[in-house]
Amino acid sequence: MTSMTEIIRTGSMDVRVRYAECDPMGVVHHTVYPVWFEMGRTELLRETGLTYREFEESGAFLAVINLSIIYKQPARYDDHLRLTTNWLDAGRVKIKHRYELHRADVLLVTGETTLACLDRAGRPQALPETLRCE
Repeated sequence: MTSMTEIIRTGSMDVRVRYAECDPMGVVHHTVYPVWFEMGRTELLRETGLTYREFEESGAFLAVINLSIIYKQPARYDDHLRLTTNWLDAGRVKIKHRYELHRADVLLVTGETTLACLDRAGRPQALPETLRCE
């Protein structure tokens, strides 16, 4: 995990755990957390005034090239959770995010992603100027 890194932008969203996201014991399956992280990133991008749909229509795509998750406590069916997404860095081609998922005051999961900006052929391309922090 990244240590003391400056946060460029932060956002939070509520998540209600759905039955389909759980295993037979009512515990959220480990594959669901990256989906929630994507939801957090999408909403954070929307706050910049650019939707992911518009981003793709411009010919740019974001691909996850690194994902790390630390599971501290399980989330369970019908839990009300709060996901905080921190935008840590945006260089020429890559964007980094950090995530924290809480149930009330209990930290359940932390994670980080690095995304690369690609063109339609899957080759690296520069991020739009509005998203860079160089």
